[in-house]
This record gives sequence, C-alpha cells and structure tokens, in this order.
Amino acid sequence: MKKISLVIMAAGIGSRYGEGIKQLASVGENGNIIMDYSVHDAIEAGFNEIIFVTRKEIEEDFMKIIGRRIEAICNQHNVGVYYVNQSLYNLPDGFSVPEGRTKPWGTGKAVLSGASLLDHSFAVINADDYYGKKAFVSIADFLRSSDTPNEYCMAGFRLGNTLSDNGTVTRGVCQQTDDGCLSGIEEIHDITRNPDGSASSPAGDLPADSLVSMNMWGFKDGFVSLLEEGFRKFLVRLLSRRIGDPMNDEFLIPVFVEDLLRQKKVRVRVLPSDDQWYGITYKEDIPSVRKAFADMTAKGLYRSDLYSDLQ
Repeated sequence: MKKISLVIMAAGIGSRYGEGIKQLASVGENGNIIMDYSVHDAIEAGFNEIIFVTRKEIEEDFMKIIGRRIEAICNQHNVGVYYVNQSLYNLPDGFSVPEGRTKPWGTGKAVLSGASLLDHSFAVINADDYYGKKAFVSIADFLRSSDTPNEYCMAGFRLGNTLSDNGTVTRGVCQQTDDGCLSGIEEIHDITRNPDGSASSPAGDLPADSLVSMNMWGFKDGFVSLLEEGFRKFLVRLLSRRIGDPMNDEFLIPVFVEDLLRQKKVRVRVLPSDDQWYGITYKEDIPSVRKAFADMTAKGLYRSDLYSDLQ
C-alpha cells in the first residue's frame, strides 16, 4: 500500500498538563482526548505513519502522557510513529531570530520541522480538532489515487457544523471554482451561531452550508520543496526588507497555499465533509463536546474501548 503520513501539529499544547489545558481535556468515556480520535480515524482510513510536531520544552511530558500510549497502539497496527521538534531557532542559513521574538513561526514552519520525513504524500491536522471519519477517508483516498502533479486537497466543512454556542469564532470561508477546486480563502472574524442555526458576522449573514477550512490538508511529494522556498521568501520580506512585524508575523499554510494558487503553481481539490467538527474553543465547550462523543459511542461510531475495533 502507498505510504501516506499524518502530520499532527501539537506544538501548541501547553507544558502544564491538567484540566486547564484545553487540548488535553478528556472527552471520551475512558479519558480519551480529541487527538485519540484523530489517530483512530487515521489508522482506520489507511494512514500508515503518524508524525507528531511538538516542542523541546514539552517533549518529556508529551511522551509520558500522549506519545508512548499512542505509539504502543500504532505499533499494534503496523503504523510508524515519529516525533519532530518545532524550534524557533531552526532557520535557513543566513537568517537569525530577531532579538525579542518568542512566538513560533506558524503552521508552515511546523510542517517544515518534519521535512526530512516527508518525501511522500501526507496530510496535516491540528492536534486539538476533531474532524470526523469522512474527512480522513476522503483525504487518504485522494492521496492514494491522484497522480496529477502539484494537485493537493483540503477538507471543507460546513460552516454550521463548526460553530460554538459559547462565543464567536474565526473561520476561513472557501471560494471555489466550478469544478470544485479552491480559488481562495476569506478569513471572517467574530462569526456567531444564531438561534435558528444560521450564522452571522459583523460583515453580514453567512450561509450555514458554506464550506470552511479547518486546517486539514493533503499534500504530495514536492510540496515540502515549495514550502521551504516559501519560508525563505517570507523571512527575506520580514527580516531583510522589514516588511511586516518581525515579532509576530507567521508563515501560515492557508496563506502560502493561496499564494501558490495565485501563481497558478498548484491546484487544490476541496473535499466536502458533512461531519460535525468539534473543538474546544472555550472552556464552556467541554461538556457539549463530551456529550457529542458519548452520543457517537452510543450510536456505535466508536467503541468505549476506542481502538479495539481496528483490524
């Protein structure tokens, strides 16, 4: 079977583990966290390698609480597990970190942390988002079957399935061509769920069935080279030409992909999913997310012993 990897961006997880760290909040009957369900769904969909992007500061705790447990499960299913550290100081030759900067370089640089492992097709997700089974299957099938050079994919979720009842959210609304390819992403802030299920923002009402990006991408061999070139250009603009904020600007995957689209260097197929997305944007989201996973377990979508259904 063609090798496809899942890159899980987990460097944002805090070093003080406990109930206060939203990425590690228990959502399953046996204490499973959201990341457990992503790993389960990835294995079920046929991914055969998991790459965790973490930070040196949390490496020991990550291995103790997450890594070794999930690694043991993956080993049972012949799925390889690797760990890479996202470092602020690991920059291309000729560049150095501006004095005073502590903020990471963004999701694009997070993926580049695993560049040496990514000479084949791979998907990228956030550690603290639940994407649902369909998105993993769709991206895995695309990565295994598409032979078109420089054609990538992105899971598109229905806006109404990604909102919080406890506050506003920011979402990237997808703009598409007639044949279902991405033409742009419009970031809209302060989106609210209305009582009737519709969505609105200060800019106006939004269709609840609009497709939005939740940072779940599928890339192929060759993307990492483009990403490396893009990051170097980003640093030149930021540090050499002094364009932007050297303390805070980030090299982000959606922004970089949009840049490639404008240059007509790539195509990105939007793979729609009607699955409900879950994430813990606010602490008040935790009870409803726990109930959602309990309901999915009761319906047989998952087992209480989460990984026991994997072959």
